[in-house]
Amino acid sequence: MSYKHILIPVDDSPISYAAIEHAEKLAKAFGSKVTVMSVIALDPFTGVDFYKIAPAVTQYILEAEANAEGRLKDIKETLSHHGILVETKIIREVPTATGILNIADEINADLIVMGSHGRTGLKKLFLGSVAQEVLTISPIPVLIVKQSN
Repeated sequence: MSYKHILIPVDDSPISYAAIEHAEKLAKAFGSKVTVMSVIALDPFTGVDFYKIAPAVTQYILEAEANAEGRLKDIKETLSHHGILVETKIIREVPTATGILNIADEINADLIVMGSHGRTGLKKLFLGSVAQEVLTISPIPVLIVKQSN
């Protein structure tokens, strides 16, 4: 089996960078193209009176987009320098797992490589798991890179 197009969803966590390292090795081995993506969601403001927090939401979105753009630019430069064909995408205003799966479908990815914090028990129940949701719903293989303790 060979992977032609690998999708790597990232955020600003160290586990995302571990996933990038794994994906880079796979991309080199298979000559794969890579798309690195971030999702900008409004989750922190769910259920809050929009009119009272509108300036905070606007500032949050602007900062989140600037951070995501900078992160994706740096990752693209690094992977490109290592000989990998890279594209980047930012998705807005959708749940994270939905954004990841939509992009995987849009780009015809045949593998998703993503990090997981490896939460278990009550932490997973209350905090949810984007990686678990993607793994459960995805029609294509998903490689989960777990955070080591």
